[in-house]
Amino acid sequence: MDRRHFLRGSAATGLATMAVGRAALAGLPEIETHTGPATRAPLAPPDGVPYRPVTTLNGWTLPWRRHGAWKEFHLVAEPVVREIAPGMKANLWGYNGQSPGPTLECVEGDRVRIFVTNRLPEHTTIHWHGILLPNGMDGVGGLTQPQIDPGKTFVYEFEMRKSGTFMYHPHADEMVQMAMGMMGAIVVHPRNPAEHAVDRDYVFLINAYDIDPGSYTPRVATMTEFNLWTWNSRAFPGIDSLVCGVGERLRIRMGNLTMTNHPIHIHGTELFVTCTDGGWVPPAARWPEVTVDMPVGAMRAVECVFRDPGDWSLHCHKSHHTMGPMGHRIPTLIGVDHSGLVKRIRGIAPGYMVMGETGMAEMADMPMALPENTLPMMTGEGPFGAIEMGGMFTTVKVREGLAPDVREVSGWYDHPEGTVAHEWTGGEVGAVRQEGPPADASTMQVRKPGPHDAH
Repeated sequence: MDRRHFLRGSAATGLATMAVGRAALAGLPEIETHTGPATRAPLAPPDGVPYRPVTTLNGWTLPWRRHGAWKEFHLVAEPVVREIAPGMKANLWGYNGQSPGPTLECVEGDRVRIFVTNRLPEHTTIHWHGILLPNGMDGVGGLTQPQIDPGKTFVYEFEMRKSGTFMYHPHADEMVQMAMGMMGAIVVHPRNPAEHAVDRDYVFLINAYDIDPGSYTPRVATMTEFNLWTWNSRAFPGIDSLVCGVGERLRIRMGNLTMTNHPIHIHGTELFVTCTDGGWVPPAARWPEVTVDMPVGAMRAVECVFRDPGDWSLHCHKSHHTMGPMGHRIPTLIGVDHSGLVKRIRGIAPGYMVMGETGMAEMADMPMALPENTLPMMTGEGPFGAIEMGGMFTTVKVREGLAPDVREVSGWYDHPEGTVAHEWTGGEVGAVRQEGPPADASTMQVRKPGPHDAH
C-alpha cells in the first residue's frame, strides 16, 4: 500500500475509533475538577500548595481533578490539526486536540493518576521521560505494559518523587508517532515554593517535520532532511514571544525530541543551566553561557536576568533551523550571471525569476506566489523591515516596570533617541581601516622572540 492510501485509511480508522474512545470516557469517575491556577499570576492551587505556574509557548496546562489522595489527569491521544504558522497547517497526531499535548503541572510529592485514552488508528503508550516511578508504569509497549489499543483507556499511577522538568512521549511505533508530533511537557514544582523560585517560567518542546509544499502530513521516515524546524509545533512568526521585566529572573524550560542537537542562543543577557531531566544543577556547578546545546532526547531549564529593555532574539544557532521550508539541493549561484539564460527560460516559462546571484536576502522582500499550504524561507516583519528569519526563532520582550500578571506585550520596543545603529554621515572613515595583516604578520611563519619580549 502506498503512503497516500495508507494515510487515507488511517484517517478513516481514526474517525471510527473516536466513537469508541467516547464510550471509554463514560467509564471514568465523575469527580470534582480543578483547573489549577486560573491566571499566570502566582496563586495557590486548590490543595493549598503555592507555586508559580508555567507558561507553555503556544500551548496550555491540562486541568486536573481531585479524587481522594490522587490528582487525576486525562490525556487523549488523537489526530489533530496544528497551525504551524499563519498560512500553513499540518495533519499531526497529539493529545487533547493539540501537538504537542498540554503541559502536565503538579507538585513534588503529589500522587498522580493519569488516564490515557487512545483515539489513534494504531496502538500507543506513554513514557514519562525522566520521572522516577515503578517499572510497570514506565510506558514501554511490550516490555513494561501491554499496548493501548485503539478505543481503549489505560491508567498510570505514581508519585512525583522529585521536582524538575520532564516530558512525555510514546514508546510505541516511535518513528511514526513522534514524527507525527506526539509529545508533551511535565513540570513538577518543588514542595517548598521558595526553592528554585523565579519571577517568570516558560516551557516548550523542540520538534521538526518534513512536509512537502502543498502537503499536510509529515513524512515519517525522514531521518535528517527536515524542512520545518519548530518549537511546540510552531514556526516563526507563529511562535509566541516571551515576556519579562527588567531585573526579573526568567526561567526557560526546553525539551528536544528532534533527530539533531540545537544550540539555543539568547541575545542581551547570559544563561545558566539550572536543571536537566536528571534534576537540579547545584549552584556551584553552573557557569554563564549565551548558548546552551540541547542534546537529542534531553530537557534543559535555563535562567537569566535581563538588565536592558528591548526585543531580544531567542533562536537556534544552526542557521538552517531559522528558515522556513527549503530544498536541500538548491545550487549556489552567487556571482553567476545567468541573465541570458533567464531570457530563454522565460520563453518557455513566463514569470521565471532570477534568484541567488547576490545571496538569498532578496527573497525576504520579493513578493512570490507560494504553493498551497507552505511557508516562505524567510519571513516576519519588524520595526525596521524584514527580519529574514523563520523556524526556531522568537523574541523575549523585556520591559521596565512590568506588572507580574502581564503575560503579553504588544508592539515593538520604542528605542530611546540615539540608541539605534544608523548610517554614518560624519565624514571619511578610511583612517580606521586596515588593508591586510600587519607587516610583521604571516600565516606561514611564527615570529621569533626579540630581546625586548617578555619572558
